[in-house]
Amino acid sequence: MTAAQDAAGQQHYPQGALYLVATPIGNLADIGLRALQVLGLADTVACEDTRHTASLLKAYGLHKPLLAVHQHNEAEAAQAVIARLREGQRVAYVSDAGTPGVSDPGARLVDAAVAAGLRCVPIPGPSSLTSLLSVTGHAGWDGRFVFLGFLSARATERQREIGAMATSSMATLILEAPHRIEALARDLAVLGERPVTVGRELTKQFEEVARVSAAGLASWLGQEPHRTRGEFVLLVHPPAAAAPDEEGLDAATLRTLDLLLAELPVKAAVKLCAEITGAARNALYACALERRQKD
Repeated sequence: MTAAQDAAGQQHYPQGALYLVATPIGNLADIGLRALQVLGLADTVACEDTRHTASLLKAYGLHKPLLAVHQHNEAEAAQAVIARLREGQRVAYVSDAGTPGVSDPGARLVDAAVAAGLRCVPIPGPSSLTSLLSVTGHAGWDGRFVFLGFLSARATERQREIGAMATSSMATLILEAPHRIEALARDLAVLGERPVTVGRELTKQFEEVARVSAAGLASWLGQEPHRTRGEFVLLVHPPAAAAPDEEGLDAATLRTLDLLLAELPVKAAVKLCAEITGAARNALYACALERRQKD
């Protein structure tokens, strides 16, 4: 705690503010010095699980009044937090692991605090998302991604979400729990040879990071009995760029052009295709004329 005071003690920590504090995702040594400082100053620690948080605080030599704020009572419990903030208390909120409000409870609490005109202060720290991204590299993609969190627990909806990934040009970052990872792996197989970087139990003793194909993920999980245990974060890489044709147009653009040519005159089809795909009109027009001549 001396190190936390030395490093973070000079910053102003206003009273009557809600502090969203990121906590370790597995390794207790990953706690941030600002997080320790805020937890030490907090009048109340609101948390997802009081037993888990009591154990966490004890590991750092801290003992604080705890208030349960989890997914089943968040809307109601938020009002108890608001009352304490209005009394001038510093309230720290922590989820069981990582950053509150990111695929964890906390967002409704923030909404309530903002609506009440109260200040919310982020205290950043460990994240499974950035941890995995840091060891993924950029082979085959440009570093841009979309984050979907946990896909639907309902099979048909999850398959629809994965179908959307199949047509997306972006990498997709998702989370999954151990009891659903095998079902997710079976559904992801429709993406074939798309690379998937999978992180299991990140920062913990049995951490694993591997790059496999979407079709091979289920097989990778089955190679070791322990691989279906623990928390998962996965990056589904984007599809490989299609090779351009002689006019410099990729397969997706050509497919769009063909669909439009089937319904519209050449000039209208080219104009609309350029607006949809961003391809050059001259290349589209030359290609459209060639296709019409072949008809």
